[in-house]
Amino acid sequence: MTANPTDSMELPRFCGIPTFMRLPQATGTDGLDAAIFGIPSDSGAPYRTGARFGPNAIREMSVMLRPINPYRDMLNVFDHLRVADLGDTPVVPGYLEETFTAIERFASNIADAEVLSCAFGGDHSVSLPHLRAVARARGTVALIHFDAHSDTWDTYFGERRDSAGTPFRRAAEENLVDPSKSIQIGLRGSLFSTTDISQSRALGFEVVDADELLLSSVDALADRIAARVGDAPVFLSFDMDVVDPAFAPGVQTPEVGGPSSFEILRLLRQLKGINLVGCDVVETNPLYDGPGKITALLAATVMAELLALAAHMRR
Repeated sequence: MTANPTDSMELPRFCGIPTFMRLPQATGTDGLDAAIFGIPSDSGAPYRTGARFGPNAIREMSVMLRPINPYRDMLNVFDHLRVADLGDTPVVPGYLEETFTAIERFASNIADAEVLSCAFGGDHSVSLPHLRAVARARGTVALIHFDAHSDTWDTYFGERRDSAGTPFRRAAEENLVDPSKSIQIGLRGSLFSTTDISQSRALGFEVVDADELLLSSVDALADRIAARVGDAPVFLSFDMDVVDPAFAPGVQTPEVGGPSSFEILRLLRQLKGINLVGCDVVETNPLYDGPGKITALLAATVMAELLALAAHMRR
């Protein structure tokens, strides 16, 4: 099976069945280095729903992307990574436990084959079953988490339940991630509790809030991230609300005062030496997206940068 995108200079972008970056479709991992898949679930969303439509919105806008990444020495990503779009995981709308079981089963087929698993959400709760699959296959991972919110809550509405606000507390409790090698970047905004951020530090995560992110040297922060995770296998989770809503309005829980698309992409492009074994880009909600579907386009671009990071490591 070829794992190269359709050439848009031969077949126009508006032709064909949408896959991420016009990559080939596949039903399994044979011959692949990385697999793209969608997780169309927003049953863990405590605020506005609609992220279930995120994966296909991202695929639609990803036709704008091209295979060569000029920010990593003119790297042709698909010369170094064989990638295909495996479609979407099954979900059971409104039933989070059953949906988690389906997601974990789907992601395990990828992780067990030691293929880089790259998911689009969906709300942020879907990171937990994805992490369960990756950690079972690869061992406890370091987490690089871009988000306006900590997602380390223990309870929601008075009960200890899973939601988009709890995945990384559960991941730490289940030893899926090692907080001592993990970092959260971009936290900001008003809080429900005085412990919203300190609870992450209490679990052992390093936290870089939005002010520190915006005032830091990009090179220094990229080095700090690399030093934190070291040579551990890494799962990178990117919540689109880490970006200021002027640049990414189509999210579940927007927070003003964040980085621009340029600033966040510049940081991603400076990351080096990361042993990436899994990643996701979550919380794209096309029901609230702006003109030109700018959030979906940015989400697609973020994933393209993560594939470039993996390809750069292979090269």
